Amino acid sequence: MQGQSAKKTVKFIKVNLDKCMACRACEVACSGFHATPKFSSFNPARSRIRVVTDYLNDEYVPIRATDYARAECDGRNTYTINGKEYSACSFCGNVCSSRDLFKEPDSGLPLRCDMCEEDPELKEPWCVQVCTIDALTYEEREEEAEEDVRMEDIETGLGSMVDKYGLQRVLETVVRMTKKG
Repeated sequence: MQGQSAKKTVKFIKVNLDKCMACRACEVACSGFHATPKFSSFNPARSRIRVVTDYLNDEYVPIRATDYARAECDGRNTYTINGKEYSACSFCGNVCSSRDLFKEPDSGLPLRCDMCEEDPELKEPWCVQVCTIDALTYEEREEEAEEDVRMEDIETGLGSMVDKYGLQRVLETVVRMTKKG
């Protein structure tokens, strides 16, 4: 699989900062979707999207959980956009030691946005569906991608899934996926 050029679909959520009112409907929808069973509880602390607010600067920034960073970053840049000043942390979706965003409240494990992928696939993630003012919009684009798959990464991922869901559920999911493709 190494060195093959392939096209992949890149999914992303665009944020319009001028439209966000910090209603936090996106947080509630996300937490409900990821509850077990789905929509059985609503706890924004379990949401994979958070609206970072700075009321003094009238700043509302929806950010999605991305990768886990083992260490806190050393950059504390600020950006001025349309006359408003924003800190670099306002746009960062990484889970890091400097803040408690995107950590499972009970276990402390990092959370990551999965774009609400499920079977059957949703047209767009729940946070986008509930954003009635279009501060969040969902887009997809095709990109050329150089695939570099390391077996250790696959083994680590599978090991985590087996630990969380059990070997039988993982195997059943793989079988179901192979029948689709």
